[in-house]
Amino acid sequence: MSAIAVKIAAARAVGGLARRAGRGGGTSLPGKVLIRLEPHAIRELAARLPQGSVVISATNGKTTTAAMAASIFERAGTSLVHNRAGANMAGGVASTLLAASRRGRAIAGELGLFELDEFWLDRVAPQLEPRAILLGNLFRDQLDRYGELETIADRWEAVVASAPAATRLVLNADDPLIADLGRERAGVSFFGVEDEAVALPEMQHASDSKHCRRCGAAYVYDAVYLGHLGRYRCPSCGQARPAPGVAAEQIELRGTRAAAFTLRTPVGSRRVELPLPGLYNVYNALGAAALCLSLGTSLDQVTAGLAAVAAAFGRAEVVRLGDVELSILLVKNPAGATEILRTLVLEAGELDLLAILNDRTADGRDVSWIWDADFELLAPRVRLVTCAGTRAAELALRLKYAGVPIPRIRVIPELAGALDAALESAPAGRLFALPTYTALLELRQELAGRGHVQQFWRPAEPVRA
Repeated sequence: MSAIAVKIAAARAVGGLARRAGRGGGTSLPGKVLIRLEPHAIRELAARLPQGSVVISATNGKTTTAAMAASIFERAGTSLVHNRAGANMAGGVASTLLAASRRGRAIAGELGLFELDEFWLDRVAPQLEPRAILLGNLFRDQLDRYGELETIADRWEAVVASAPAATRLVLNADDPLIADLGRERAGVSFFGVEDEAVALPEMQHASDSKHCRRCGAAYVYDAVYLGHLGRYRCPSCGQARPAPGVAAEQIELRGTRAAAFTLRTPVGSRRVELPLPGLYNVYNALGAAALCLSLGTSLDQVTAGLAAVAAAFGRAEVVRLGDVELSILLVKNPAGATEILRTLVLEAGELDLLAILNDRTADGRDVSWIWDADFELLAPRVRLVTCAGTRAAELALRLKYAGVPIPRIRVIPELAGALDAALESAPAGRLFALPTYTALLELRQELAGRGHVQQFWRPAEPVRA
């Protein structure tokens, strides 16, 4: 047995022990152990993939975009090695490759599809040597951990600059920071929205990148679609949004269940029926479509894959709990939360909500971002909101100042009790859960314990290295 095979076996055994002990760890712990034993494990295992790898990163939507790309690739007959559970740092990527490894140098999959945390892109992507890199957006998120957007943009710029010329780059034209990464590079595939009907009347509170990186002047926006995403131009130096080769036109937003749009590409147009809600998922679909098209997937396969995609866990996932349908909508920063709220107000009637705000490390300790999310959009529609989590009281205060009447707000910090109370008082049979990241994991663990969903990780198949 080779040296790396021994290390693979040891890392796999550690993950198995953790799962049997009921401590989880199935998504990243084996990979962390493997990297400790073999620092070059990601590069070594990724090199075994016959079709190489592709990488997806963004502040918002990378898990869903990756799920969309997976649905498309699979309909094209490509077998994937994909970190589906969303473990998107080095340990999660290594665990995914570890689970796919087989005896000798064999690997169970043709193409690696990896979403990467925005702060880990520059550390993991070079080890994967990806054929294509999709960069979706940069929004203000977890400033206590990651710093200002310019910091991450600079790191991403270094990744793009060091990527070989053959690496395909797929960028969101509507995000100024993202578009800037490809202005000096040939062959970039830009995607964006082309529909005045979904433009906002003005810039929202959750808008970040509004100044030209070339000269510092404030951009002028001809259309604002989502946060700082839109059609922009610099009145000082003339820099402007690149024309998108892949675009969404004639967009229909259908509440929390679906959306539809016309997908315009260099090889034709198709109507896409997307079983996921919101303009933010239209952007995710555009990114996935542009990525797959750049790698030779047909337009028909793209359309079929997008129509068949299932919600990634916690991203518009729907769970039936007796007589109540629970929709889970992850919120984690101002721009993302505002888009979820913008989608919720398309629903008919009054809304019952379970809002869960945590301040654990993976959420960001600083929860002041809730004051930049436009909860005012939702206030007139709330029938009852149950606030839970480690910062439930702060969330209740934010909702009060947003205009939700105090009798319609209750605070139950403990999750299980809050879930029970919210379910019991949802007369219309629909409940919308708005958890932050660690709250989402806790909610799914609670639902799994009650037998309603599976655990968010799956044990790796016990194979020999």
